[in-house]
Amino acid sequence: MKNGKLTENVWKRSVLKQIKTKREEVITGAGIGADCAVFSLEGSGLSAVSVQPVVWNGVNAAKHAVYGAANAVAASGAEPVAVMFSALLPASTEESDIRIMTEQIEAVCGRLNLQAAGDGIRVTEAVNRPVFTMTGIGCLTGEEASVKRIRPGQDIVASKWIGLEGTAILAREREKELLTKYPFRFMEEAKEFDRFLSIVPEAATAVKSGVCAMHGVTEGGIFGALWELAEGAGVGLEIDLKRIPVKQETIEICEFFEINPYELLSGGCLLMAADNGYDLARILEGTGIPAAVIGKTTGSHDRVVINEEERRFLELPKPDEIYRVLG
Repeated sequence: MKNGKLTENVWKRSVLKQIKTKREEVITGAGIGADCAVFSLEGSGLSAVSVQPVVWNGVNAAKHAVYGAANAVAASGAEPVAVMFSALLPASTEESDIRIMTEQIEAVCGRLNLQAAGDGIRVTEAVNRPVFTMTGIGCLTGEEASVKRIRPGQDIVASKWIGLEGTAILAREREKELLTKYPFRFMEEAKEFDRFLSIVPEAATAVKSGVCAMHGVTEGGIFGALWELAEGAGVGLEIDLKRIPVKQETIEICEFFEINPYELLSGGCLLMAADNGYDLARILEGTGIPAAVIGKTTGSHDRVVINEEERRFLELPKPDEIYRVLG
């Protein structure tokens, strides 16, 4: 395709026609000459906006960008209602690639009841791989779930499992290598971890249950997210490593590539701070969402991970382990 803005016909065929999910809150969405989305938000009139950049060649990159943007909005305590996306695509991109990308975005939007309210897609020789930027927009009708509300002595709860997103990406992008050691059925299960990537349901349940703060586990893995949670709140942590939930497929794939599962991309896992984390975990379990209390906040500034008799201090977040494999 040629560099620059998509032609009107390509945009209509491969973008606009793929966008079907609508929300009454979106007054003006995607359309020719409509570069700005207009929203009518009820209640307090507050909105939450997130931006999620994704850069890799994987076939599911656009899908992961939608989940990331919606998850960030949900972790603030808001209900995600829309996304706006932009993409810088290499000159080697075909129109069929754009159609697939947009279909992926719409599929996730339909699943999460979001509207794709606008887009900005450019083809350029300035990039040699797709660069996605996804903006999530949500309605915030109650009090924000903020790390500033965290106090010493609260429980830290983790939903589902760590490493889900990184495991799914590695299983898809490095399937041939992994099949030299692991059976086909194992690989298919790992690739399908995509189905766990939304934290919107557990965030909504947590808000109703009085959670004070939430933080999505993304790049840098659980160790990075715990550090960010504590640093933002100005508290210490005592975390039990054995309580951190992780699937066997994640452990096996991380061992294969000699990377740390606790520092691996973990979209789909949500950290929550609550006065009674065990009650919150039981409520989440009752809705079908696995959850576990993995530790507590403390009044010191020490961020400690305990593994039986061993105690280690969390370090500043590092580059995600996935980049050691995918570059």
